[in-house]
Amino acid sequence: FFFPPPTETKASVGFKAGVKDYKLTYYTPEYETKDTDILAAFRVTPQPGVPPEEAGAAVAAESSTGTWTAVWTDGLTSLDRYKGRCYHIEPVAGEENQYIAYVAYPLDLFEEGSVTNMFTSIVGNVFGFKALRALRLEDLRIPPAYSKTFQGPPHGIQVERDKLNKYGRPLLGCTIKPKLGLSAKNYGRAVYECLRGGLDFTKDDENVNSQPFMRWRDRFVFCAEALYKAQAETGEIKGHYLNAT
Repeated sequence: FFFPPPTETKASVGFKAGVKDYKLTYYTPEYETKDTDILAAFRVTPQPGVPPEEAGAAVAAESSTGTWTAVWTDGLTSLDRYKGRCYHIEPVAGEENQYIAYVAYPLDLFEEGSVTNMFTSIVGNVFGFKALRALRLEDLRIPPAYSKTFQGPPHGIQVERDKLNKYGRPLLGCTIKPKLGLSAKNYGRAVYECLRGGLDFTKDDENVNSQPFMRWRDRFVFCAEALYKAQAETGEIKGHYLNAT
């Protein structure tokens, strides 16, 4: 078989494998933050022999576009546009070998309206990074340009009051206990007793989903029965919040 010699591409020019220093690319003290940047403040404790600038740059790299070595696909995108930047390092007063590393992330790194994506990126695998002895996210600034991408709840407290027809006082409710282990029928009984006793609403605990001892559909039926019964006996509008997640 004959294999022609590899063709040199733009991406392969200057490519060299090996562990690289993050601070060469991701420590940028001259960077001026933008109003649209997401800003994070990390408390870092570097491993012995690791400069604080390298530790801060490592956090910026691993939480954005970086990896431990150069790869040829780096040449296929604009890393300078998408990378996180450690733009300032300062020692923590009164603490030995602890620093606050300030990192700026461009908005394009994150999916709009996704808390999960944002936190997975910023506080994902960086906590297991070998260059760091300890790491903690101390502060986070989310710009309006990103927070406005979240839809938010479909309605607020005023709509809740309108639905319950309760005004001029706090709404009174509770979470059903024990949160796990009740059958759907007994769960509905507890809902009825609470609503009949004077509460405005009851709610599921966040641990309650659709477990074998109480399936969601069964819980819905018994809670609805309890709610309508309590309403008929009290003459008040009642509510129950079912966990649908």
